[in-house]
Amino acid sequence: MAGTPERSLRIAIVTETYPPEVNGVARTLAIAVQGLRARGHDIRLVRPRQGPADRETLEIRYAEFLRPGVRIPRYPQLRIGLPSKGALLRAWRSERPDLVYVVTEGPLGWSALSAARVLGIPVATDFRTNFHAYSSHYGVGWLAGPVTAWLKSFHNRADCTMAPTHAMAEELARRGFERLRVVGRGVDSALFARPKRDDALRRRWGAGAEIPVALCVSRFAPEKNLPVVLDAFRAMCAVRPETRLVLVGEGPMEQELRRALAGESRAILVAGLLANEDLAAHYASADVFLFPSATETFGNVTLEAMASGLAVLAYDYAAAHEHIQHRHSGLLAALNDRLCFIEHAATLVRDPPLARRLGQGARAAAELLGWDRVMAELEAELRATAGAARGVELGASHAAA
Repeated sequence: MAGTPERSLRIAIVTETYPPEVNGVARTLAIAVQGLRARGHDIRLVRPRQGPADRETLEIRYAEFLRPGVRIPRYPQLRIGLPSKGALLRAWRSERPDLVYVVTEGPLGWSALSAARVLGIPVATDFRTNFHAYSSHYGVGWLAGPVTAWLKSFHNRADCTMAPTHAMAEELARRGFERLRVVGRGVDSALFARPKRDDALRRRWGAGAEIPVALCVSRFAPEKNLPVVLDAFRAMCAVRPETRLVLVGEGPMEQELRRALAGESRAILVAGLLANEDLAAHYASADVFLFPSATETFGNVTLEAMASGLAVLAYDYAAAHEHIQHRHSGLLAALNDRLCFIEHAATLVRDPPLARRLGQGARAAAELLGWDRVMAELEAELRATAGAARGVELGASHAAA
């Protein structure tokens, strides 16, 4: 009946990572969970236990089911879930969800997908990490094919797979992935905003008002192309020797990176891993954002830098391809065109008025990318998946728990 409110869903969300872990998947998933709860849905979050003191949270419309996990090699701050199919079968037979939403493809995600298929529960998955693209950065390029086949076999067992950009969905379709949907990402333009600029922070960087500061926020890992950041910074210094570079993040390359920087100018600072207001202040206190990663499914940091009013330089790929208009809201280099990227970096310090205009254009574009729009898209896809998999239309049936 027209005007009848749709009923709430009971959604089991399965992920290998969640705050307080700091990474793009954890951060954006937490926003999605909050958004779904705000829309009245009942969330059961399945994730690895993050340490001995970690306890399951139980609130109205929200409960956690913690499973055993182990640390990921070279990423001691993160854990991966162990297989838990039996435990999930027991839990979901006792309290059956309307939908299982699997966010990551680790052992816990595979267990959830398998258990849901046994029980006939509809499944939606996210494609969030280009594992197949990472292989060449770790000297095992021959694994790209097998990893793609493995990912395809996982996602094609689901009723729908959500990709964050149209370009990514098209690439996956060419590789044989099925039932693809596009659900983008948003940005908190109140948290990431130019008024968070901190002159005292800039002074600690040795940067006065007119000294350009380049920023890179990234995991310190081979697939993130950090050597290109350093080469771009050197090109910027050739034009403006006083330029500063701030690196925010952590990862398996951190010690190697610090050793490489030991002989560099003190103009390069490694700020470590940051979140929330500290991260927002670092964005807003810089002038240029350098992001040469070529292995992203999206790249949330691109939108955060845009919202912070920075002149963004990235490859024409992922979030940058989707949301940046070249020379209006940022500068784009063709994918893997290292020389073009470096030349654009020099341009940004050679032409400060251009950098300022790009930052203004980036902010204006980011203001249109709020999470409310994304949450409406996500909710619609989850409802459609839960309904279509049963061959029924979800309506205003049973009252929410």
